Amino acid sequence: MSYSKNYYVPGANRLLTALWCCLLAIALHSIPALAEDQPKKDADKDTYDQDSIIKDAADFFGQSTEGLAKVIEKAFKEHGRPNGYIKGEEAGGAITVGLRYGNGTLQLKSGGTRKVYWQGPSIGFDLGANASKVFTLVYHLPTAEQLFVRFPAVDGSLYYVGGAGINYQQRGKIILAPVRLGVGLRAGASIGYMHYTKQKTINPF
Repeated sequence: MSYSKNYYVPGANRLLTALWCCLLAIALHSIPALAEDQPKKDADKDTYDQDSIIKDAADFFGQSTEGLAKVIEKAFKEHGRPNGYIKGEEAGGAITVGLRYGNGTLQLKSGGTRKVYWQGPSIGFDLGANASKVFTLVYHLPTAEQLFVRFPAVDGSLYYVGGAGINYQQRGKIILAPVRLGVGLRAGASIGYMHYTKQKTINPF
């Protein structure tokens, strides 16, 4: 005659239950992390990283300076990754009241390019004339069509270091950050607004 005997180990059930609870907690914690990671990867597909923007800007200006890298780093630190940029050139002049005229090409990371023009007045302690290239970072622009409005300059946003400068223009959630070399000649031009249009016009307003 044979028989078996079950031995009871004190606390074993509680230990097993605690182990299962820990495993369940780890699994539940991992699910949101995976879900959050996917949207971030999708968002990165439609935006530019900092290194590629610095390289493109240096190639566009024909030189790379410490100041250029610093102003771009500042934009990334404050506003994150842009989803587009405008490569262009502009000319302007001022005696207290100034004007700017420019044109360039909008490039969105999601695809597509568009010719754009801009013009606008400025008021401030501004004296001089200049012609320069402009590399504008574009943030939160859903479509090219939504660029063609007036963008007020963000007062006091001018940042200038090492021969390069940046200032911000904003309308709603859309932010434009023009980067220029040698902007010290006309720092006052950061006060005012810029009107972006589909066609060239001499009317700055």
